[in-house]
Amino acid sequence: MAFLRNPLAWYKRYVEEIYDTPTTPAAVVGSAGHKALEHFYNGVPKEIAIQHGLEYMQNVADFEINFGNAKTRRAKKEKRKKMEQEYLRVISYYLERPPKHKVLGVEVKGLVEVEGLPIPIKAISDLVVVSKIDNRAVDIVDHKFVASFRGKSFVKSLFVIQAIFNYYTVREMFGKPVRRFIVYECKKTKNADGSKQMRRHVIDFKEHKHDFAVFHRLINDATDEISRTRKYLPNPSDMFEGDNSFDIYRLELISDALVGEPENGRAPGR
Repeated sequence: MAFLRNPLAWYKRYVEEIYDTPTTPAAVVGSAGHKALEHFYNGVPKEIAIQHGLEYMQNVADFEINFGNAKTRRAKKEKRKKMEQEYLRVISYYLERPPKHKVLGVEVKGLVEVEGLPIPIKAISDLVVVSKIDNRAVDIVDHKFVASFRGKSFVKSLFVIQAIFNYYTVREMFGKPVRRFIVYECKKTKNADGSKQMRRHVIDFKEHKHDFAVFHRLINDATDEISRTRKYLPNPSDMFEGDNSFDIYRLELISDALVGEPENGRAPGR
């Protein structure tokens, strides 16, 4: 997804391995939420799990965060306070009535070879659980902390691609059929009408068999694309790294020698 969104930013991070782009406040809040749920589903009491997430946020240095218009020390302090309030609110929404699962794995990381793909694929699954509709199979659970719920078209595209990455890694690591990919979206702002703060999306792999062919074609085409001699161009409209990628291009910080054929004729492995 990073390559499709902004080729130059992708090249900088995953080929040159330069990780100097500040993260966003929303991403820090989301990471803190994931940290809290990692502890919670490993058996830690709610209050302690929440504290682990808060400590994660507090340990992220100012220079690692893009505060936007908040430039002064006081403004950044106020922004951090709002970030902590947002985190405590959204994690409380989730843990008020957390989904119940028979958990088999938490933060499961996998790197696997897949027949028909030229490079191994990697995925991190928030939870791997016993499937409630087929006890011989497993489901994969993913958490999203969002400002607003996504529409169906967004779910159909991005979630399905993410789901298939996780499908292959979990199938290999657990040696069981993988039935569903379940996404819990938890909204960070309180709904004025009192409606639920959580929304669940379910991708049943039995209903998405045709998407596997599209996934394989996308991975193969992307691999061919990064293997050829090419120029890596910025995407100034990228809301996350547009400015940074354009600055790199404008200042010519990536030389021509680095954007041609990969060394030894091999494609970068991301």
